[in-house]
Amino acid sequence: MKTTTFDQQFDDGEDISAALDVSKARRVALMQKRVNVDFPTWMVESLDREASKLGVTRQSVIKVWLAERLESTASQRSAVAAAHE
Repeated sequence: MKTTTFDQQFDDGEDISAALDVSKARRVALMQKRVNVDFPTWMVESLDREASKLGVTRQSVIKVWLAERLESTASQRSAVAAAHE
């Protein structure tokens, strides 16, 4: 489908869901909750070095790394569950 056709159908209020590939879509930041976590000094220093190299905040590094790990773990569990079916 050409983008002009897609845009026109969207503008006309038509259902365009069949034209979308949502196989890799995910929900991001639906709600946030503040938590306090204590880290050893060496870990905070390592996080700060990494954040400085990337030009982001310590919190950003922690969020991205945790999200990557959680996604990886979920993928591994899905693969194991599928193998046992």
